[in-house]
Amino acid sequence: MSAVTREAVEACLRQFTDPHLDQDPVSAGCLSEVDIQGARVAVRLELGYAAGLFKNGWAQMLQMALENLDGVDSAQVKVDCVIDSHQGQAQVPALAGVKNVIAVASGKGGVGKSTTAANLALALAREGARVGILDADIYGPSQGIMFGIAEGTRPQVRDQKWFAPLEAHGVQVMSMAFLTDDNTPMVWRGPMVSGALLQLITQTAWNDLDYLVVDMPPGTGDIQLTLAQKVPVAGSVIVTTPQDLALLDAKKGVEMFRKVHIPVLGVVENMAVHICSNCGHAEHLFGEGGGEKLAAQYGVELLASLPLSMAIRMQADDGKPTTIADPESQIAMIYQDLARKVGARIALAGKPAMPSIEISED
Repeated sequence: MSAVTREAVEACLRQFTDPHLDQDPVSAGCLSEVDIQGARVAVRLELGYAAGLFKNGWAQMLQMALENLDGVDSAQVKVDCVIDSHQGQAQVPALAGVKNVIAVASGKGGVGKSTTAANLALALAREGARVGILDADIYGPSQGIMFGIAEGTRPQVRDQKWFAPLEAHGVQVMSMAFLTDDNTPMVWRGPMVSGALLQLITQTAWNDLDYLVVDMPPGTGDIQLTLAQKVPVAGSVIVTTPQDLALLDAKKGVEMFRKVHIPVLGVVENMAVHICSNCGHAEHLFGEGGGEKLAAQYGVELLASLPLSMAIRMQADDGKPTTIADPESQIAMIYQDLARKVGARIALAGKPAMPSIEISED
């Protein structure tokens, strides 16, 4: 029986592609430790993104492959998720208590941006991350409703300076709606809104977050530019529908983030297809393939394509978005995959991988 070598172990692992990183674990820098003791092999991988629902199955697959390697009697693979802080724009100070900020944006309203932001935050939390969400859509705040927070609930104030975020479904939530009356329209001008939002995000006492999801206002005006320039964003997600008009506005969103040097992690296409609940007929009410074309045009990934579904709307209105209302559904699985891909894209764009450690029997 030939002796097991590190090269053989790495060659075996290179045959498998992490579906979220689009790379094998060795090339992606996930291999942190290889321990070879005769015919026994122990491997430890570190994923730089939240993948609590994925890592055990991934470990089992790799372990089975190593057990079939020539010279190996037993193999053990352990996969950990280690989420680091990744640098936002240059010269923009980090947010206290927040490792990574994810901006969810759209060029226009009505494309499901807030629903996507809510489900993304909840999906990241289900993957084991510590997550917060900031509702920056000041003219139409909706995260309080989506997270089932009762009208009139107010955040506590600490030391006459800090807002303590509310918590729902394991996610820290903050919104201007928590400081105003639901029936009072916000009639502030742009500079007032920008100042209020910056104060809200910097004076909220976020508690050790891996990810802060920011539900951006629709559009690409002064408010959006101010937030993009003053908040350290690790990456952005553009939400659109296949409709030509929505795609035109989504392109402006991509261009805005590029001008302020914020990575566009990818595109989410909502309302891609409608499936009749009576007959099952599929129809592309808002056009077909728009999100894929937008992603290809800008060299980014189509992260998810979601159907026009009554369940998504009803569950969000009921304060329990799809990710937690029906976690085993096909739509919830799309959101979970989206969450892992977003985290993986941030990890890939971040710090270079550390060298791995090898422990061998002399």
